Amino acid sequence: MNWRDHIHSNPEILGGKPVVKGTRISVELILEYLAEGASTAEILEAHDHLTETDVRAAVAFTHDLLVKEASAARREAA
Repeated sequence: MNWRDHIHSNPEILGGKPVVKGTRISVELILEYLAEGASTAEILEAHDHLTETDVRAAVAFTHDLLVKEASAARREAA
């Protein structure tokens, strides 16, 4: 699964926050649900236009962002 097929950022939507394509549901909101202990099923129930793949894409996007940040930090420290 390529998160780029599901997540995008547009300055005209939520100030450019990454969102699930075709929605105004931000990656941030999905992560907040997960951090509060919500299951994927609960997220999908609250936002019936999302799919399980959309939720996984939000997590994959965040993972890639963190890996990129860590790599940049290591380069700066060197």
